[in-house]
Amino acid sequence: MFLSVFDMFKVGIGPSSSHTIGPMVAAAKFLDHLRAQPFKVAGLKASLHGSLAFTGVGHATDRAVILGFAGFRADDYDAAKADAEMARIIAKNTVKPEGLGELRFHPKEDLLFDYGPALAGHANGLILKATDAQGDVIIQETYYSIGGGFVLTADELASGKDTHDGPPAPFPFQSAAEMLAMASQSGKSIAEMKRVNERACQPGTDLDKGLTRIWEVMNACIDRGLVTDGILPGGLFVHRRAKGIYDALMAERGMNLTAPHTINDYMSTYAMAVNEENAAGGQVVTAPTNGAAGVVPATIRYYLDHVPGATVAKVPDFLLTASAIGGLIKFNASISGAECGCQAEVGSAAAMAAAGLCAVLGGTPEQVENAAEIALEHHLGMTCDPVRGLVQVPCIERNGLGAIKAVSAASLALRGDGVHLVPLDAAIETMRQTGEDMSEKYKETALGGLAVNVPNC
Repeated sequence: MFLSVFDMFKVGIGPSSSHTIGPMVAAAKFLDHLRAQPFKVAGLKASLHGSLAFTGVGHATDRAVILGFAGFRADDYDAAKADAEMARIIAKNTVKPEGLGELRFHPKEDLLFDYGPALAGHANGLILKATDAQGDVIIQETYYSIGGGFVLTADELASGKDTHDGPPAPFPFQSAAEMLAMASQSGKSIAEMKRVNERACQPGTDLDKGLTRIWEVMNACIDRGLVTDGILPGGLFVHRRAKGIYDALMAERGMNLTAPHTINDYMSTYAMAVNEENAAGGQVVTAPTNGAAGVVPATIRYYLDHVPGATVAKVPDFLLTASAIGGLIKFNASISGAECGCQAEVGSAAAMAAAGLCAVLGGTPEQVENAAEIALEHHLGMTCDPVRGLVQVPCIERNGLGAIKAVSAASLALRGDGVHLVPLDAAIETMRQTGEDMSEKYKETALGGLAVNVPNC
């Protein structure tokens, strides 16, 4: 199994990797499919199903599909250009994707939210259609946004592409047990094995440059969130809090007034800064998803700003280690809140962050695996119940607590010798089974939990 670090950490836009980035990616794939057809397309239509319908408005799924049809991409998104194009589309009821000419698309008529049963393949499904001059559908494709910005067609999902696609890797571990065995046999760290895999499977990629950019985007997101205040969009009137908390922390420095547990406020604030930016539709990095995007960068920022002897030179090893753990979770369970609840998002992110931190603090592969297991184990059963379908409550604070758990898990693992009762593989399988048994109300549909017990306005 090979899943690139750049698949796990993708630059995109908020508020959701599965509900915003994924649908935009699906629209781009559909346009590419149309460009390869011999006939002329006159119009486009789309329908959203399952979780994409129930929480689509709060996650800006409709906007993502519309802009995707217009040719916008998440990895180089220009907010000003997008706003201008949205205004034009609403006024003219057309989109102008490159190479296909001007196509009829009326957002209110041609984009359907289907609140019936989810499609068979996954909770996040969308059907995209192309029409001729008479308005008849001449081609359609079903796509599934399976979490973290990953998108598959119905045929790809049915053929098992998600779990089997990709070139062979020198260290093809598909479980934590295999990962530890290969580390022991090779004498390499998890980051070193991951680096070898990346260079063998993607020889044309500048790995170090790419990893540097991932951290730069993550760090810039934290910095923006720490200096921006105001009210988040969506109608819940949630106030940004990261700036106020951070300003207070800065004012308290050197005053001998702070308790030791104040370090938790720093970790929470770094994570909340990212997720407030995400909720506002800003540029973030999936880690492994948008809803959990704050945990990994907050843990790295904690390491750099608060751990003696920390160095930015170790950040690539952090990211490589974290992506190895995230890949195991995705391969053997899920990173999708619509599939397994928030245990698959913030839980996975905390496991990844704990592993990365343990690694850069000198942990052995066994201690790294233990750190990931501790963090994931103590998120098991966590539901995904966003109020009003927005990635705000409880998501923003939840990332802060995820970062705190990640740091605690890494610390506990480093206090031991790597020998522990519950293997990471068992925790991952338990998460998969728990998600399978979990009621649909608690899997990103906003039909249960806090979503129905907290006033939505």
